[in-house]
Amino acid sequence: QVQLVESGGGLVQTGGSLRLSCAPSGRIFNISTMRWYRQSPGKQRELVASITSGGSTNYPDSVKGRFTISRDNAKNTVYLQMNSLRPEDTAVYYCNAERQILPKTNYWGQGTQVIVSS
Repeated sequence: QVQLVESGGGLVQTGGSLRLSCAPSGRIFNISTMRWYRQSPGKQRELVASITSGGSTNYPDSVKGRFTISRDNAKNTVYLQMNSLRPEDTAVYYCNAERQILPKTNYWGQGTQVIVSS
């Protein structure tokens, strides 16, 4: 079964930047919205960015102006540029790709750890 593979996580100081990437392990088709979520210990998974196939983006206030999501539709790859990182951004980041036409499918990655030191 095709999964998404995230990369680019790591340890960074407060104020630093990281760029996450997410690509499918095999061929997938007709992907509509792609998203990045994050989850830190003891907290629920949080949506941090989404992008439609047409390029429309959405962010929660907690990351707006600091994070930028982008995608390559030809490769079904999604990126997350994270700037001005804060300790509260520390979490495991997961990507998600949604296929809305039949068979409807949600693809997930295994997560990549981001640690922001103060």
